[in-house]
Amino acid sequence: MPDIHVSAAVIADDEGRVLVVRKQGTTRFMQPGGKPEQGETAAQTLIRELHEELGVLLDESDLRPLGTFISAAANEPGHRVVAEAFAASLDPRSVTVQAELAELRWITPSDVATLPLAPLSIEHLLPIAWPPLAD
Repeated sequence: MPDIHVSAAVIADDEGRVLVVRKQGTTRFMQPGGKPEQGETAAQTLIRELHEELGVLLDESDLRPLGTFISAAANEPGHRVVAEAFAASLDPRSVTVQAELAELRWITPSDVATLPLAPLSIEHLLPIAWPPLAD
């Protein structure tokens, strides 16, 4: 199964909600982030992607590494996503949908059962944000 390498962000606000985004032409929501460009580190990729997709400027010191996680890709059948994940906090008023994004949502644990989410989000990233989900 071919791998797709990405950087992903678990972004929470002061109310404990987590940001998920949906790209144009897709149905599943996922953590913001994306694929690296030549020579970028995982953190540099994430900083660039968050600026392009959400209009926010972060520094590497704003990111807390969470680890590497592997799941089935949400939008590329037959592929796996290998994600270097980071945690960050943002003010919801500072983010706007840009680039290839169709929409964003700030979700709570009660939204997980009703929102179409990417496997990486369900299996790994949201349980980090809300440990009771891991039970």
